[in-house]
Amino acid sequence: MISLIYAILIDESGATAIEYGLIAALISVAAIASLDALGGNLITLFENISSNLAATSGATS
Repeated sequence: MISLIYAILIDESGATAIEYGLIAALISVAAIASLDALGGNLITLFENISSNLAATSGATS
């Protein structure tokens, strides 16, 4: 019984999985934050491109 408890305390494989999970969560949060910050700028950029293309082709949007 003591050797089983000792083996459980020594085993670090679960800690590695938790670390990878935390790293993945951190990357996800950073990606979401950066896309949220740049989202408005990208919408404005594509709207400007669309209006410029429509103006040069004579079409209305």
